[in-house]
Amino acid sequence: MAIIRSDERCIPGFARKFRDQKLRNDCHAVVESRLIVKPARAFERGQPYLPLQTDSLRSLYTLPPPLKWAGGKRWQLPHLRKLWEGESHRRLVEPFCGGLAVTLGLLPERALLNDINPHLINFYYWLKRGLNISIEMSNNQTRFYKHRKRFNELLGSGKATTKESASLFYYLNRTGYNGLCRFNRSGEFNVPFGKYATINYKRDFLPYKTILSNWEFSNTTFDSIDLEPDDFVYADPPYDVEFTQYSKDGFGWNEQVRAAELLAKHSGPVVLSNQATKRIVELYEDLGYKIVKLNAPRRISCTGDRSEAEELLAFRNLH
Repeated sequence: MAIIRSDERCIPGFARKFRDQKLRNDCHAVVESRLIVKPARAFERGQPYLPLQTDSLRSLYTLPPPLKWAGGKRWQLPHLRKLWEGESHRRLVEPFCGGLAVTLGLLPERALLNDINPHLINFYYWLKRGLNISIEMSNNQTRFYKHRKRFNELLGSGKATTKESASLFYYLNRTGYNGLCRFNRSGEFNVPFGKYATINYKRDFLPYKTILSNWEFSNTTFDSIDLEPDDFVYADPPYDVEFTQYSKDGFGWNEQVRAAELLAKHSGPVVLSNQATKRIVELYEDLGYKIVKLNAPRRISCTGDRSEAEELLAFRNLH
């Protein structure tokens, strides 16, 4: 992606212009139709260009993560943008893409987004097609369990990749307890009703279609991803804690070690995110990662614990 840098000091009244609501609306339209996919061409034609590295303007055209996702890393974006800024010509790869908070925040032109959860990837597949949800959605316990039963029926009858399945997955995610995505040993979704005061459901996901158009999605194990030598990899594996049942097969210490060792061999930039447990710090340091510790904001866990936790970013091949 050709990133064209703009110096705001060279544009009189730049900030004031973007306060004007009409111009803000015009910028929304320009970004959606031209800039996100081909910013360089838009610039050459004299169209207004919003630099991706300008945080104050990013809110004009970024979209929020479509799901409520436990352990989301949206709060890391101020740190990650500094690492991504000089590498944004690369393809961004997320082996554990989760709720897409990082990729939607960085807005790469090319991305390979993987997750072991097939229902999550099916939802993104339909999102990429401009999903429009037609099922009934309400913050109602009876309806929740009815839809959960229907969702599990679809999984058991080989219809897990349908639009209905994607729609139900969204509803269950937004309505279920703490944004969890949990399956029992039989592969059935078993998260209970969430009991939120209010929920703002979304039906029309067409705005995501443009942004996701150049992004690939895959559903495989992290060690089966076909990396290109110069890929920028951001890996956010499940926390090194007891609760790791983000898929029916789980993710234990052996997988933590394999992921860290595999990415240590990658020739391109690598950023790993994890909870800063003693053994994780030792593992990453032994493999040559540089570590920065961060105080995470209140987070969602399987127990409802929202206390702060010390996390880390471990990186290689970045300067």
